[in-house]
Amino acid sequence: MRQGRGMTVVAVVLALVCTACWGGGSDDSGDSGGSGGSRDSGSKGRPNVVFVLTDDLSEDLVRYMPQVRKMRDQGMSFANYTVTDSLCCPSRSSIFTGKYPHNTGVFTNEPPDGGFDVFHRRKNEERTFATALKERGYRTAMMGKYLNGYQPGMTVGGEKDYVPPGWDDWRVAGNGYPEYHYTLNENGKKVRYGKKPEDYLTDVVSGKGQDFISDAAGDGKPFVLDISTFTPHGPATPAPEDRGKFRDVPLPRPPSFDRLPEDAPDWLKGEKPLAEREKQRITRLHRKRIRSVQSVDRMVGDLRERLEKEGVLDETVFVFGSDNGFHMGQYRLTPGKQTAFDSDVNVPLVVTGPGVPEGRTSDAVVSNIDLAPTFTELGGGRPAADVDGRSLVPLLKGETPDDWPRAALVEHHGPNTSARDPDRPARGSGNPPTYEAVRTARSTYVEYADGAREFYDRTKDPHQLRNVYDELSADTRRKLAARAKALSECRGAKECTAAAR
Repeated sequence: MRQGRGMTVVAVVLALVCTACWGGGSDDSGDSGGSGGSRDSGSKGRPNVVFVLTDDLSEDLVRYMPQVRKMRDQGMSFANYTVTDSLCCPSRSSIFTGKYPHNTGVFTNEPPDGGFDVFHRRKNEERTFATALKERGYRTAMMGKYLNGYQPGMTVGGEKDYVPPGWDDWRVAGNGYPEYHYTLNENGKKVRYGKKPEDYLTDVVSGKGQDFISDAAGDGKPFVLDISTFTPHGPATPAPEDRGKFRDVPLPRPPSFDRLPEDAPDWLKGEKPLAEREKQRITRLHRKRIRSVQSVDRMVGDLRERLEKEGVLDETVFVFGSDNGFHMGQYRLTPGKQTAFDSDVNVPLVVTGPGVPEGRTSDAVVSNIDLAPTFTELGGGRPAADVDGRSLVPLLKGETPDDWPRAALVEHHGPNTSARDPDRPARGSGNPPTYEAVRTARSTYVEYADGAREFYDRTKDPHQLRNVYDELSADTRRKLAARAKALSECRGAKECTAAAR
């Protein structure tokens, strides 16, 4: 087995297992934190969870990832998986807590309305899936990228080299985007890495993740491993052995490539056709992104191989996903994210594990707020009442509850003008103003703070090229606005499910 091979994509690998196969169930002791439940030191058939989250991974990269495609053959994919914002920190905050940005308070990557500082100050760290599973007797590990603004050597609340609550094994970087010359906080100790081939960050966390699996499996306790990569976020640095590969791969050019939607909003409608040099630059970046995710794909395979070697693969739910998508020339936009188009908010989510149907795709509307309550239920707990998402466990058994949400909310604050933000959009890459968007399995509705509106019927217009908002009846417009308002104000699964129906 290849050792130390990492994962650099915006993806999430989760180890998930069907409740019937876990021998567990919802805890009857009441709500508790992000996942809840009383302490129980025995595993009692509860599955392990391996969660690999990539950064800026879009669907068009999966075809170059054989290990992820193998997961799709062996498990379940979610065609309508939507993120709460196509931006790192708010999306990851929703994953950790199961809450929408309006309830985490994290809308951007930096204060005053985002970043690690806001996440911590609002006490979100005290109620995550890590704290919940730790309460349930799980060993917990976090490796790779945490939240924008977190630095390995920072002092928080008087604690030097701060490690957030809930994590038994913490190996997290600050600026790991270049993949070299970074520092890890390794359980409260700063460790610096250089430029040697063996310092490649994705490979380093892959190796540490495999070691954690071996140690945890030896203890006989259930565990959760969260490996979050910086890849394929720019500069999309490939592992040494992947340099020079995929030199001739063409750039995908869907019908939306270099084309404006009809009746585009003001922030977009002035974009000019892409120049030939811009198309060439986008093509080069696409090839770099493919190269960079090869290490992620190897990591997926190596983690699964280590689980099998330790005899726990059949007890582990494995999920792969991304914090957000990425556009590459669609709608005349140079590379970027932060829009409400599917290229940015509809990303891969794949789950394997005992009891999970093989080779099946679910069309149910799911969101990254659903991951924390899923982990909670897998661990035998019950999500707290103020968690906005719903557990995916019924879907993983092939069942869709009658009251399942029909819509997902996207919340974005913009435009982004911070020079310190690694995600500040370059000119021409798309920098929309503040908006709320409601995405269903059939349509996308966008409501901008400046008064602009968009509505795309994706059953007739899958590439979102015809904004038909002006053609809608007054009654339909009122209903769309009411749903957006209800979702943007909801708190807890009960309210948010009602708003999404």
